[in-house]
Amino acid sequence: MQLVEAVRSHRHAGWGQRNEVSYNFRVMSNRPSVIVALSGGVDSAVAALLLSDRGHDVQCVHMTNWEDDGYCNAAQDYQDARRICRKLGVPLHRVNFTREYSERVFARFLSELERGLTPNPDVLCNREIKFGLLRSWARRLGGELLATGHYARLSRTGRETHLLKARDTNKDQSYFLHAVDGVDLDDVLFPLGDLVKNEVRELARTAGLPVADKKDSTGICFIGERPFAEFLKRYLPTSPGPIRTLDGELLGEHAGLAFYTLGQRQGLGIGGVRGRGEKPWYVAEKRHERNELVVVQDHDHRRLAHDHVGTAQVHWINSAPSVLRSGGALRCSAKTRYRQTDQACTVKDAGDGRVDVDFDEPVRAITPGQYIVFYSEDRCLGGATISTTQRLVREPALQEVAAANPL
Repeated sequence: MQLVEAVRSHRHAGWGQRNEVSYNFRVMSNRPSVIVALSGGVDSAVAALLLSDRGHDVQCVHMTNWEDDGYCNAAQDYQDARRICRKLGVPLHRVNFTREYSERVFARFLSELERGLTPNPDVLCNREIKFGLLRSWARRLGGELLATGHYARLSRTGRETHLLKARDTNKDQSYFLHAVDGVDLDDVLFPLGDLVKNEVRELARTAGLPVADKKDSTGICFIGERPFAEFLKRYLPTSPGPIRTLDGELLGEHAGLAFYTLGQRQGLGIGGVRGRGEKPWYVAEKRHERNELVVVQDHDHRRLAHDHVGTAQVHWINSAPSVLRSGGALRCSAKTRYRQTDQACTVKDAGDGRVDVDFDEPVRAITPGQYIVFYSEDRCLGGATISTTQRLVREPALQEVAAANPL
């Protein structure tokens, strides 16, 4: 029995049915050619395996977006990709987007850090590189479809392609995909969208893939996991300043506001402070005009929680929800960081494509520069960069909206 036939026996998969799940495999009689973005890890390897097993004309492409420096194991990943393709009997191409990644993703990442923000380069990488440059490159190679190992799902309504959360809620990557236009997902496949991680590894082991037990990559997309502050100091100047409590007590010295993020606990260099108890310290505020880092004690300190967000221009995957276009308030849920539990909120138009967001309950460590991503149940609507945060006194009108429109 073929691998996918074995997986089909799991009722939850639903492959072969003409519904939103089947669109993740694009079940078609003519088996269109597919270019698979192959990182050298187990997820993209299994994506290639499943598509090959279904009879698609599969070719793989391995991207190099960062030069190997001891943390980003580009050379090893490429060798793993070669071993995977030899096992599957499919061609492997190699493309180098190092310059484009540096210009379109990393340069902006550094620029926003210098402004005191905390950007997320993985979102830009998906939009600019994987579903921008790579998608175009795959077309020139002759591929009709592009497939990746992302944990997400797609569905189609009329002429629109919708982005949905993955079945594996712990691995769901829709948060990182919210900046990709719906039209750029029309010819994309996410073969892992209806699988959970342990099923993916089991498929890899059964097929004898050489990366079945390879450790998942972590850290920034293509840059890898590394001592982050030391890494950034290679590109950003240090600008030492005071670390103070809310009441102004001097506790130590920071290396530069760009190297810290709200809610951060590790790396502050604050030991026991006489008369302050044993609770750990957390970054609560960055005061740029004074170059001060303000810290508080207690993970759940009130100054770490906010219930209002103002955004930059929102990127809607398709079009803005009709209720916003008509001047109403959108009830939905949102995430202000990856793997966060969905937070119920009310969204209102703020002009120039921006929105104001009021959460039903305060949310911890909302960070300017990060992304707020909106959901209607499993459907990812889009998202925006967080510009401002506030802790508001609850307005009666907002309380009434939340009470009348529970999620």
